Amino acid sequence: MRILVVGAGATGGAFGTLLQEAGRDVTYLVRPRKQEVLRRDGLRFISPTDDRTHQVQTITATDRPGPFDLILVTVKATALDGVLGEIGAFVGPQTAIVPILNGMAHVDRLEQQYPGQVLGGLARIVATLDGDVVRQQVPLTSLMIGGLNGVTVPAEVSDALDVPGVDFSTADNVTGALWEKWAFIAAAGIVNCLFRAPVGRILDAGGRARILEAITETEAVAAAAGHPVSDAAHTQAVGILTEPGSAFTSSLYRDLTAGLPSEAEHILGDLARRARDLNVPTPLLDLTLIQIRAGLPR
Repeated sequence: MRILVVGAGATGGAFGTLLQEAGRDVTYLVRPRKQEVLRRDGLRFISPTDDRTHQVQTITATDRPGPFDLILVTVKATALDGVLGEIGAFVGPQTAIVPILNGMAHVDRLEQQYPGQVLGGLARIVATLDGDVVRQQVPLTSLMIGGLNGVTVPAEVSDALDVPGVDFSTADNVTGALWEKWAFIAAAGIVNCLFRAPVGRILDAGGRARILEAITETEAVAAAAGHPVSDAAHTQAVGILTEPGSAFTSSLYRDLTAGLPSEAEHILGDLARRARDLNVPTPLLDLTLIQIRAGLPR
């Protein structure tokens, strides 16, 4: 299959490298500046077990190589608007599109634009972009995909994505899995952004009850939307967000404190809108959004 990876950042660079190393035909859709860097230096991926650099195939939005068989959308939500306006030239009637983003708004928008061609995607990887180098901190690399609205996962898509180095799986209820992850990252975002500290310091300040309230709020929205969080996922969320001495912070908090574009509206704002539509009270979520929005540059 011809695979197009949209974005060569931490997630796209890591999964794209593993696909390429397994012999898959991988091309990256990138900006012109990034294309120049990749053509000159290649794509360097440092994992816990290896450090390698590969020459890669790239295109930009103005190129017209025809449709791809599989498109992995790996950008952050802040770049989604631009992506939606660019990928049309690379989508054919049989193209499968797998977005790997947090939240759910991107799934709805892609499904509206390409009905029946979008699959749910959920990746777990701890990686960052250090300059133009992709660095993976821990050896967790998993990818789960599943059909939406009755669509099944084509066998050729599963075969293409099931490669060494990736814990690959398909799910009958990928929407539920996406909601579980969303509930957790939203709760983590509330906790860190509202109290402006890592988990351990919030606990030391007497914040345990409020942390549990944040988890309850986001899981209540998921349940009201028809996607209740499993007991196992709830237990895991409580364990991560109430671990004494923990230095854990959410990626949303790290982006905000670094002055980077954040996914606050995509993760928290969209959840708050759905909560209002479902008549679910979310006072901590609402307070967090006020703090984030009020602190943004004007």
